[in-house]
Amino acid sequence: MDNGSHLCQLEQIAAYIDGDLDASACALFEQHLLECRPCNSELYAQRLFMSELDATLTLTPDLPMPNNFARTVAARAASDMSGVRDGIEHRRAFRFCLILALASFALLGAAAGKAVLFSGRTVANQVLGIFGLLGTALYDIAVGLAVISRVISGALVPESPFAGLAALLLALGIVLLSLLISSYHKHHEMRLSE
Repeated sequence: MDNGSHLCQLEQIAAYIDGDLDASACALFEQHLLECRPCNSELYAQRLFMSELDATLTLTPDLPMPNNFARTVAARAASDMSGVRDGIEHRRAFRFCLILALASFALLGAAAGKAVLFSGRTVANQVLGIFGLLGTALYDIAVGLAVISRVISGALVPESPFAGLAALLLALGIVLLSLLISSYHKHHEMRLSE
């Protein structure tokens, strides 16, 4: 068999070691082992690991415990903690914690200050962009209305000195009419919602 086929046999190796294969599957697997060196090596490695694990688990450690081990540990722990119970040690620990807290707040404040300045610049750029867009839109509307008024006034009264004024009044009338229509729709929707 090829070298890649042993990868599918890994589960069978574990089942073979545990004795979980039935007689026909066991015979097929043993036949496969005769032909496949990687599976044979894997079987040997797993058997070796299992025997070493069994040997390690069956050994009982014979570590002698000294007399009064628990009392000795408790006494040393109490003597090591005696300095912590002192008032001077409490004040020293409080000062150390206070210094660490102030340093961390200072570092966080510096980082937050940069973030606030960056976000403030970003918001300002966005607001200026919106105002720029509105200014451009209003300019384009005014230019468009001027062109439309010239075309309309030229079509109605070709040589009249009041043609521009008539076109402006027409444009103003169109704007007022659209405002009246939108106002009517708002009031009508409010009445329907009540």
